[in-house]
Amino acid sequence: MRTDKPIGSLLLLWPTYWALWLASEGMPNWLHLVVFSIGVFVMRSAGCVINDYADRKVDGHVERTKMRPLASGKVTSAEAIQLFILLIVSAFLVVLLLSWQTVLLSFGGLVLAFCYPFMKRYTHLPQVVLGAAFSWAIPMAYMAVLGHIPSEAWILYIANLCWTMAYDTMYGMVDRDDDVKIGIKSTAILFGQFDKFIVGLLQLTTLVLLGFIAFEQKLSNLFYISLICSASLFIYQQYLIKDRVPALCFKAFLNNHNVGLFIFIGIAIAL
Repeated sequence: MRTDKPIGSLLLLWPTYWALWLASEGMPNWLHLVVFSIGVFVMRSAGCVINDYADRKVDGHVERTKMRPLASGKVTSAEAIQLFILLIVSAFLVVLLLSWQTVLLSFGGLVLAFCYPFMKRYTHLPQVVLGAAFSWAIPMAYMAVLGHIPSEAWILYIANLCWTMAYDTMYGMVDRDDDVKIGIKSTAILFGQFDKFIVGLLQLTTLVLLGFIAFEQKLSNLFYISLICSASLFIYQQYLIKDRVPALCFKAFLNNHNVGLFIFIGIAIAL
């Protein structure tokens, strides 16, 4: 479940909070806050379990993942599936506290979370599926708060999808050599020598879309300070990945937690 590595939960949590605060005009109620916070942790955990199940036969060939529970034989495939089912049922019970429209939307998130780990066998764009899955809480949050999904939500969805693709490509750069050997596909492999440039374009698109939302929603100028801070972090990440050193690419990936946090602080203060 990666409870010892919370970065995935945080990268999923911040965009969810962006959406909750924007939809609620800065004042989300406690029910929505608790349900979505629990949902983020449980669904991220479920995603990790099904990812390890899907990669159980290849993780042992990758230096970074060879000691994962399934790859190392510490747990069985049956135990992993049982845990996945338990987590999914738990998430469903939590989401039942929300409107029926939000409950229906949650099935889309489940499909995306389940499909992502298997996409690495069939397409070089699994990061797109991951971005779609990591962004699904955004329309759910708007539906829970407003009872409908405005165009603003989908712009935020695309912004987060681009951001997710950017940081997960950096994550993919860590394992690129091993992935090529064992036949795992990723945008890090697809982009090749243009990886840093495309990551930069995705980061720029994220900032532009967030700025557009801020302009449309008439957020105060305080929000733009958070955008400038985030842009500075993106520049720092580009510096880290300039030589494609795996350890530094991983450091750049981890740094995205700060981006999500700064954007959230900017939204919260501006509202």
